[in-house]
Amino acid sequence: MSWSLIISLTVILFGLRYVFLIPSLPVRLPLFVRQALTYSAPCLLTAICAPIILLDKGEYRDFPDNAYLWGALFCIVIAKLINNMLLSVILTLIFFYSLSHLLG
Repeated sequence: MSWSLIISLTVILFGLRYVFLIPSLPVRLPLFVRQALTYSAPCLLTAICAPIILLDKGEYRDFPDNAYLWGALFCIVIAKLINNMLLSVILTLIFFYSLSHLLG
């Protein structure tokens, strides 16, 4: 996976969700479609991020030295505690890059 693919999928997903869920849009989707759209972002991001977190060149990363896994777990915990997305992202990036630097 490359960053360009992740960013392009994010833009596509945000665009689709924004177009279909904007309140001023005259198109009304059925309830089950709107509910299904609420699950699309976590499912898509999990499918994209899981191989990045767990694999390195087709091999599983070592568990104790996996900065990606520790960064993802830190992000989940800090996002639940803080409830501020920007601060969560900044703290997670600081944690991840400092851990990556320490693990070498």
